[in-house]
Amino acid sequence: MRPRSGTLVVDISGEKAEHYEGVYQCTARNEHGTAVSNNIVIRQSRSPLWSKERNEPIVVQEGVSLVLQCRPPAGLPPPIIFWMDNNFQRLPQSSRVSQALNGDLYFSNVLKEDSRNDYICYARFPHTQTIQQKQPITVRVLNLDAINETMAAFYNDTDLFSAPVDERKPTFLIPSGPSSSKMVLRGQVLEMECIAEGLPTPEISWTKVSGDLPAKRTSFLHYQKTLRIVNVSESDSGDYRCTARNRLGSVHHTIRVAVKAAPYWISGPPRNLVLAPRETGLLICRASGTPKPTITWAMNGIPIENSPKDLSRKVEDDTVMFTDVQTGSSAVYQCNVSNEYGYLLSNAFVNVLSEPPRVLTQANKVYQVIRNHRALIDCSSFGSPIPKITWFKESRSSTLDGDPYILHDNGTLEVHVAQARNSGKYTCVARNTLGIYENHVYLEVKEPTRILKQPEYKVVQRGRSVEFECKVKHDPSLIPTMTWLKDNGELPDDERFIVDSDSLTIADVIENDEGVYTCIMNTSLDHDSASAELTVVEATPTPAVAYDRPDAPTDLELTDQRERSVQLTWTPGDEHNSPIQKFLIQYEDSLHHRGHWHNLTEVPGTKTTARLKLSPFIHYTFRVLALNAVGLSHPSFPSRMYKTNAAAPDENPTGVEGYGTEHDNLVITWKPLSGLQSNGPGLQYKVMWRQKEVDKEWTSVTVANVSKFVVSGTPTFVPYELKVQAVNEHGTGPEPAIAHGHSGEDLPVAAPDNVQVLVLNSSLAEVHWDPLPAKAIRGHLKGYKVYYWRERSLHKHNPHHVEKQILTFSGNHSHGMLPGLHPFSLYSFNIRVYNGKGEGPPSPSQQFETPEGVPGIPSSLIITNPNLDSLTLEWAPPHDRNGRLTGYTLKYQPVNNSNELGPVKEVALPANETSVTLLNLKYSTRYKFYLNAKTVRGAGPAISQEAVTIMDEALIPIDVDVGTAVASRQVDIATQGWFIGLMCAIALLILILLIICFIQRNKGGKYPVKEKEDAHTDPEFQPMKDDDCTFGEYSDNEDHKPLKGSRTPSNGTVKRDDSDDSLVDYGEGGDGQFNEDGSFIGQYSGKSASRETAEGHESSEAPSPINAMNSLNSFV
Repeated sequence: MRPRSGTLVVDISGEKAEHYEGVYQCTARNEHGTAVSNNIVIRQSRSPLWSKERNEPIVVQEGVSLVLQCRPPAGLPPPIIFWMDNNFQRLPQSSRVSQALNGDLYFSNVLKEDSRNDYICYARFPHTQTIQQKQPITVRVLNLDAINETMAAFYNDTDLFSAPVDERKPTFLIPSGPSSSKMVLRGQVLEMECIAEGLPTPEISWTKVSGDLPAKRTSFLHYQKTLRIVNVSESDSGDYRCTARNRLGSVHHTIRVAVKAAPYWISGPPRNLVLAPRETGLLICRASGTPKPTITWAMNGIPIENSPKDLSRKVEDDTVMFTDVQTGSSAVYQCNVSNEYGYLLSNAFVNVLSEPPRVLTQANKVYQVIRNHRALIDCSSFGSPIPKITWFKESRSSTLDGDPYILHDNGTLEVHVAQARNSGKYTCVARNTLGIYENHVYLEVKEPTRILKQPEYKVVQRGRSVEFECKVKHDPSLIPTMTWLKDNGELPDDERFIVDSDSLTIADVIENDEGVYTCIMNTSLDHDSASAELTVVEATPTPAVAYDRPDAPTDLELTDQRERSVQLTWTPGDEHNSPIQKFLIQYEDSLHHRGHWHNLTEVPGTKTTARLKLSPFIHYTFRVLALNAVGLSHPSFPSRMYKTNAAAPDENPTGVEGYGTEHDNLVITWKPLSGLQSNGPGLQYKVMWRQKEVDKEWTSVTVANVSKFVVSGTPTFVPYELKVQAVNEHGTGPEPAIAHGHSGEDLPVAAPDNVQVLVLNSSLAEVHWDPLPAKAIRGHLKGYKVYYWRERSLHKHNPHHVEKQILTFSGNHSHGMLPGLHPFSLYSFNIRVYNGKGEGPPSPSQQFETPEGVPGIPSSLIITNPNLDSLTLEWAPPHDRNGRLTGYTLKYQPVNNSNELGPVKEVALPANETSVTLLNLKYSTRYKFYLNAKTVRGAGPAISQEAVTIMDEALIPIDVDVGTAVASRQVDIATQGWFIGLMCAIALLILILLIICFIQRNKGGKYPVKEKEDAHTDPEFQPMKDDDCTFGEYSDNEDHKPLKGSRTPSNGTVKRDDSDDSLVDYGEGGDGQFNEDGSFIGQYSGKSASRETAEGHESSEAPSPINAMNSLNSFV
């Protein structure tokens, strides 16, 4: 025994090995129990010698059958048999001559060439690596004439055989009789053979009488004479028929196969069990076999019936039940399952342990993941009883279980698609009856690394520099590493290669720098890469070198022609100073698509030959195009035509789907094969279907080259397995893959049960229901619809409201929220399930009441009966009372001319009041009023109103606010300070303008008016100069420019060209422009060099701002 090990080492170098033959078993024990191993059988390998014998020559007539027996000595393990000649060459075998499973050599009929003297049977013993040889056997095959000549001397010249061997129908050499039986163990290899004799040589075929042969596990050996099925299961039992057939007839033999089974686990061996004191548990040893195995239990290697009694333990067949276990009852239990074909032995440790929970995951561990990737956060724990794991995030407001989180059985929390919002602190809580343990971890969701600008293909002259850019975006918290590769290897160790943070520069380029350059940006979590090619061309002495597309390739030849491939060679054309990067090979199919060229493959520009893979049933013509940095060449002249033979399809249709358009049909659709994929004429499809887990046999039908088939009379919405196989005149395609679909849907037949409602507040309710079983849905579950409507308000003054609303909950929900409900109302609702066909029946309608809420805004607020110190407010109750009104609250406050609010006064009013008179108000004061209604749930929004008094006059209402907030008010602007200031400014401006006009008109001196006007208008409305904002003046210049600022009057008249010194012509059309009596005072005097302007005195009464305000107040 090796120290610190359970390995037993036996040294048999000095003793005979057979002394150690036997059955061994290992036992391991400690203070907690005893475990035992399976039985280990040790036997010595044997390769005995062939017994000495003398084989007489075998003389047979041509055409008869023959069996050469081998009969090797029994060895351990059994030897491997094969037949060879004196030169150690295997004897040829065929459908006529073959070796049986027992090693004998069978001839269905012998021929003259079968004569030889070195038929030698060899037995190879694999364990001892020795080969034993049987004595050679001599066989002589004589035809009729040779036999008669040989035997005539012994029988007085009488012919021994009077006729040649006739052709005959087959008979079986092995097995014998019309039927036989065979037993095989589950999981082993089943081999059955049928060897027949006959002339001509019979052909062997196999069928299973009670079903199909398992295609994936079946093979045929020895020229169809041996049927081999691997990994045998119970479904392989039944009758198998082998048929031998030639042109004279056939013969059958039936082999009845019985499949037995050594014990095997159904759900795995018993598992170790950890129990806390006073807990209950089960130790299950569930196995099967044929015949049914027996199960025995042992504890610590001792049969359980001989073990100490334990009241907490009860054995029932394959289960040991533990109830109210106690500390100290830990042990190792052995389960032995056996029948006549084998046994299973398993150990299971039952550990009675009392341990508070512990979290084994490192505390404060930081998990980092890239956005849109899966995140797994561990919470490995230990404890007895087994701790229950719950997860919390940040504030621990609720447990994390449900979208987007998945809680695994081992405590791991999964975020299927991590987003930035999933970052944060997570708390794992392990809890059992003995305590609680918390562990905090952190999740950081990072942005992915992406190359924003990839390196581009470059063509550079030798001796120049070239730069590849590689701009990358990455998460700022991750440290990136940029790596450049050349042709998937490291960059050359050359100072000409300069690597920056986002670029690679190669200085003084040489020919060896050509290649593919790849930039790789790595972070600790992800990476991204991009590549570009560098082509180096010769430096040109002058810039006059022209680059152009290459010439078309020439001399296309087809060689090494095979069934599915051909070799194409060509001669490249002139490159025109730009190396050819690649050749594009195209083909035309003149059988199916004459005149259309298709891309077949590409090869590097350094190659001038290509092995082309071809498809059957195509008439190929090829052409080649060359590509350089400038572009594609013209196509070459086409090659000669190459025709491929038709064949069975190599592939089956894709996209197989099954669905129903009616409740009793199944529509099977697929993507048909193209003409290129058909491989031959007569393309059809074999459509197969069977009901999943119900039908064992496939129903099939062969249809034309279409894309769908409709199966009628199917059950409603049941799963089907589907297959579509391509068939043409030359055979069938490969075994198709199984697709899945459903027959047609129908309307659901039931409504959700156990419908309940929970009113959460006055505007929100939650409904619950039990999901329907799939059988009642009869289709793909789309979701549930909740129909609800407001029957009426619970207030007697509100009318009925019956307007149905629908809320749809997609998927397999069992509850939902009804938002936006009216308070203090009676609602009805029902629930319906719906599938792809439509809605099912409604559940029985139920009703619920919403509690009271705050009321709406009062319908109106008006001011009546104004007096100097009092007024009356009248209002209408809210349209939406949302409950029983408990009263009103009236608030009001004065507002001064600066819009500053005074102190607020509040008045509580009863619910049945709709008006109130306020006394002792200040006269000539503006007031603002607020009124809102109240229920037991609180006060609603207020309606507001303003009123103002002028001097001793009554209060005047201004506006009514009908919203939830105070509306903009329209008050008497004549009383506003800003308005008074504005009017004063306007009056002053008008006065200044009038004075300026008189000054301009009353300038002294006589002078001609040289400025011309197209028309004259009222001087009060003359436009102003842009530079000094004054009215336009007359110019004394000699160029007779038109009057600046003049314009055509509205009546279309034009002033005459000349003018005297009078200003009368420039003063027409205006009233009140001078004195009230129409006169003005002014003299003109002046000299040629300068002018003095005498002020014109004008008397005009400007409008009074006070009068203007009073007039506006009177209008209001």
